[in-house]
Amino acid sequence: MTDQETTHQRASIIPSQRGRVAPQPIAAGSGTWWRNYSRRVAVTDALAVLAAVAVAYLVRFDISGLATVSGEFAPTYLAVSITLAGAWLAALALGRTRDRRVVGSGTAEYSQVFTATWRLFATVAVIAFLFRMEIGRGYLGFAAPVGLVLILLSRLGWRRWLHRRRRRGDMQSSVLVIGHRDKAARLIGELHHNPLAGYAVVGVCVPTGEVSAGEMVGGVPVLGSMNHAAAIAESIGASAVAVTGADTITSETVRQLGWDLEGKGIDLALTMTLLDVAGPRVIMQPVNGLPLMYVDEPRFTGGRYVAKSMFDWVAAVVITVTLSPLLLVLAALVGLTSAGPVFYTQERIGKDGRRFKMIKFRSMVTDAHSRLGEVLALEGVDDIRMFYKPKNDPRVTKVGRLIRRYSLDELPQLLNVLRGEMSLVGPRPQVDAEVAHYDRAAHRRLLVKPGLTGLWQISGRSDLSPEAGIRMDVSYVENWTLFGDALIIAKTAKAMVSAAGAY
Repeated sequence: MTDQETTHQRASIIPSQRGRVAPQPIAAGSGTWWRNYSRRVAVTDALAVLAAVAVAYLVRFDISGLATVSGEFAPTYLAVSITLAGAWLAALALGRTRDRRVVGSGTAEYSQVFTATWRLFATVAVIAFLFRMEIGRGYLGFAAPVGLVLILLSRLGWRRWLHRRRRRGDMQSSVLVIGHRDKAARLIGELHHNPLAGYAVVGVCVPTGEVSAGEMVGGVPVLGSMNHAAAIAESIGASAVAVTGADTITSETVRQLGWDLEGKGIDLALTMTLLDVAGPRVIMQPVNGLPLMYVDEPRFTGGRYVAKSMFDWVAAVVITVTLSPLLLVLAALVGLTSAGPVFYTQERIGKDGRRFKMIKFRSMVTDAHSRLGEVLALEGVDDIRMFYKPKNDPRVTKVGRLIRRYSLDELPQLLNVLRGEMSLVGPRPQVDAEVAHYDRAAHRRLLVKPGLTGLWQISGRSDLSPEAGIRMDVSYVENWTLFGDALIIAKTAKAMVSAAGAY
């Protein structure tokens, strides 16, 4: 059976026993899609690695590959290239970069590819130094970035391919959820909130007597009690069993559930009650067999922030120089098509509550601020404590409507980044009226510099609710990484072109 056979379904018969129900249909191929997908990704990984070492080899020598260095023939480097390619592919495999639990969603897949690559090349460099091996730094310095870019681009292509199929309900990992009714319903909602993550909850097991078998929890049928969870998971062909908090689920219960699932190819997942805490801040340390989870406190100073500031400044310079012709054209359009200044500045609240003037291309008429009450009255809005942006704002000029649609009016904020007032990626810059009503969670936005772009920019922009925007900003503040920043910048370009949520 192939992963293309998504319209066919089979029925899994669960023996009629107390606390169980029969039969439940699940999508065919739900447990086999990953093996086919992984093989395809492995092929493109191999092609990317071979292309990188081949190009590095040809750059090191002449195009014929027969040049000599210090009297030694290039075939010596050919052996090095073959060995490096094999080690690279092994590092990607051992680094679990194609694990079904990380592919298709989030940054973990890309991060693991990056980590496996730099560790390999760091190891090669150290070995070459210690044993005085004649491996040119230019050869390694060329092969590593070229190969990394090719691998990441191929992974991005496969992810988009995977997402297209998941939108059709294909290539999902079927999950059996275990826990109390309310907590199980909450977990089901979280898993189904993002269909591109590829989790399809096919059943629920609850404590005995809490819910009758056959009833629905979170839109998913109850298949039986927790006592029969392992047998039910195997019967319905689940890919994973997800356990959410319940008083009746003791450590011994989870331990025995793990034993029952051994050898069946079914993952056991335990959910944390902590929300928006990313993996880098979580450290697992066993103590006498008890898995103790430490959560690092978020840090807002130190070397990581120095590196972020350097990245911001260098990238802002490069982007500004690259886009300078476009910036000049936009400035001319704004200045020639409506009366008023080219730029619009507004006081915003930055890191640690410091005020600064945020710069944008003017997209409204010059008396826009005095007409705000009029526009809000037409929209039926009387509470603007949180950021509100009217969809059909009569104050926006014709050119302004165009540049706002594609977020081009935000580009002058590159100057704020160069002045150190903003970051390329960060929380949304807020006005004083909003900050005045911050609660403790929202106030954490001010622990870092606001961003020209951020999670809000790639997740719906003005279509986001204030609550969702705050949650995303706080999550970013406490869990950001430079690699994550690079991905957000890349996704921002896509969001600008699609213009979703922009008005």
